[in-house]
Amino acid sequence: MAKKTKSGTDIEQVKKQNAGQYGTEFASQTNAQEVRSQNQQASNSSQSSQGQYGTEFASQTDVQKVKKQNQQAESNKGQS
Repeated sequence: MAKKTKSGTDIEQVKKQNAGQYGTEFASQTNAQEVRSQNQQASNSSQSSQGQYGTEFASQTDVQKVKKQNQQAESNKGQS
């Protein structure tokens, strides 16, 4: 016996209709190779920009100075 909604709609029939209609409609409008290419380009550009900023900020940071500031901040917390 087919599953039906309260209004009498055959659920399996609707699923079949939707699968046929939407499955092929969307699949035919999507160029999978183009999407892969765009994703690869986006990935490559984000990796190169991460490297650029990572080294830029690292070269401007004085680690010893930051450690000293952190230590002073911690000791100031203990005094208050």
